[in-house]
Amino acid sequence: MLETIFSPKSVAVVGASPNPNRLGHVVLKNIVENDYRGVVYPIHPTATSVLGLSAYPSVLNLPETPDLVVIVIPPQQVLAVVDECGQKGVRGLVVITAGFKEVGGEGKELERQLLAKVQQYGMRMIGPNCLGIIDTVSSLNVSFAALMPFKGEIALMSQSGAMCTAILDWSKAQGLGFSRFVSLGNKADVDEVALLHAWNHDPHSKVILAYLEGINDGPGFVNAAREVTKNTPVIAIKSGTTAAGTRAASSHTGSLAGSEAAYEAAFHQSGILRARTMNELFDLAMLFAYQPLIQGNRIAIITNAGGPGIIATDAVERSGLKMATFSAETVEALRAKLPPTANFFNPIDIIGDARSDRYDTGLRAALADPGVDAAIVLLTPQAQSDLIETCEVIIQLSQLYRKPVVTSFMGGYSLGPALEMLSANYIPNYTFPERAVQSLASMVRYTQWRDRPAPTYRSFEVDKERVRALFASVRESGRVELGEIEAREVIDAYGMRLPKSRLASSPDEAAQIASEIGFPVVMKISSPDILHKTDIGGVRVGITDAASARDSYELIEYRARKYSPGARIWGVLVQEMVRKGREILVGVTRDPQFGPLIGVGMGGIYVEVLKDIAFRLAPISEQEVDEQLRSIRTFPLLRGVRGEPSADIAAIEETVLRVSQLVMDFPEIVEMDINPLVVHNQGEGAIVLDARIILK
Repeated sequence: MLETIFSPKSVAVVGASPNPNRLGHVVLKNIVENDYRGVVYPIHPTATSVLGLSAYPSVLNLPETPDLVVIVIPPQQVLAVVDECGQKGVRGLVVITAGFKEVGGEGKELERQLLAKVQQYGMRMIGPNCLGIIDTVSSLNVSFAALMPFKGEIALMSQSGAMCTAILDWSKAQGLGFSRFVSLGNKADVDEVALLHAWNHDPHSKVILAYLEGINDGPGFVNAAREVTKNTPVIAIKSGTTAAGTRAASSHTGSLAGSEAAYEAAFHQSGILRARTMNELFDLAMLFAYQPLIQGNRIAIITNAGGPGIIATDAVERSGLKMATFSAETVEALRAKLPPTANFFNPIDIIGDARSDRYDTGLRAALADPGVDAAIVLLTPQAQSDLIETCEVIIQLSQLYRKPVVTSFMGGYSLGPALEMLSANYIPNYTFPERAVQSLASMVRYTQWRDRPAPTYRSFEVDKERVRALFASVRESGRVELGEIEAREVIDAYGMRLPKSRLASSPDEAAQIASEIGFPVVMKISSPDILHKTDIGGVRVGITDAASARDSYELIEYRARKYSPGARIWGVLVQEMVRKGREILVGVTRDPQFGPLIGVGMGGIYVEVLKDIAFRLAPISEQEVDEQLRSIRTFPLLRGVRGEPSADIAAIEETVLRVSQLVMDFPEIVEMDINPLVVHNQGEGAIVLDARIILK
């Protein structure tokens, strides 16, 4: 249905004023002057013509129903016009008018009414409060942007109109072209999810760019992106993640997570390439729009200067790419034609006085080698450099071998015509070698994502009804935080191992329980109001006899009442002392946009010091939990160092998957910590020592 917006056969502009200083006049002028091939109807209450086109007082007076209506009038008049559009049978709207929810108060209510009318009549709407849209495929510019972009194969969506105009201006200077160009504005109806679906399999768009400030439907966005990125690369830049969206949280996981972690996980799990800067956004856009997809990670470098060649080689090694190893035939082909002082291995150094013939020799040999997946051509301008002829060589060989070729012509003053030639022939040039390498590394990550098998999800037999009844009981008591004994019951219902444990309400009972469990034991305060038990001396370990158990009960209770006088004390938990192992944190915090965010990292008392935790959004697949665990910096410690046996990594992963199922089954869980999960050696399993759960 969005085709009526992007490829309409007829367009009406409500607010198309004869006054050239009015926004409606600018929008109409952009339509007329950019060769739109459909019928255009200016709508103005009194004018009989605008820009030489017959004008009409209302949409209802038009001789036909337009596919698209663009609204550029004061906000108080918009609802009445939308009613007229609905009565006329219009299917698509672009509401450029501002003054809606972005101004708060009455504007927010006005936008709610606007969306209700759009939905009532079955229309689709871009906006309100947007720059408009541009579609070079249909030569349609219904915006108040000052420029029409070049035609190209990049689709762009932006939640900032100002960013749209800046990108347009920059792209014209760089010769970069677009297929679709959309300012989402307040995205009351059409949002980033709708555009992803609309642009999936779009034959006119080789890559999708997105400037995002916030996402309304996080799970919908992830699901749509997972589908689209299997066909089309999506590159996104997300602003406002350093502090926005981070809420005060009392659990370890909640305090370590935040908006940034949620977006990072969402992009990673949906195959979206994240650009950290605007430079990087367009570095990637050029590569994906201009070059074929890379088939491997082996890179060849051709350079006329040793220093840049070394810089590029270092960047390749750091990025996870590989320097290609040339075949004997390639080395001999280079040796036969290059000077004796040249380097015939990778990087190929063709020496500072190289002209285009040496670039031909080096690049041709590299691209012909089956062990090379892409080439980076470096050039520093010398007196002997024939720049235009060298560009011709690069363009010809790029087209002949159909492998990605990028350049880094380093300099400025003398490079203008050469850079224009490269851009006109779809060869990305990067100011510095590192940017070329990083762009190719991102393309490799994308092809690996695209080619990976479909995710698999495990489902465990669990006791959901037991947990549901427990949560109901907690709420009935006026609490949202589970006590340790209640949290243990949830853990047990979802099939995770626990140490033997019972609650004591007196010193004598503690001694009796400890004797029955078997010494040594651990004792710790049981209170829903005390989070960090060790901080107040609320935990005692290695208790070896009944007398020590009695003394420990009294000491723990005394310290709890002294340091947390208002806390509810349920007693002291007497627990089997589990033998030592690696301590892991598995935690959950619920992100307002994306839902449950599960963190895994080294646990115990040092979790907030190390901050070595990796996040993924639930539900987590078997492949994702494996990646998640391997991404933490301290993963080698789990694999074993200096002769240590490996920890039971499979047991950690199963715990994470069971937690994922739990938080998907119960959306009311807003925070959860398992800390520590004690993991024994491979094949020996893992056991939950402590858990904390907070409900909505």
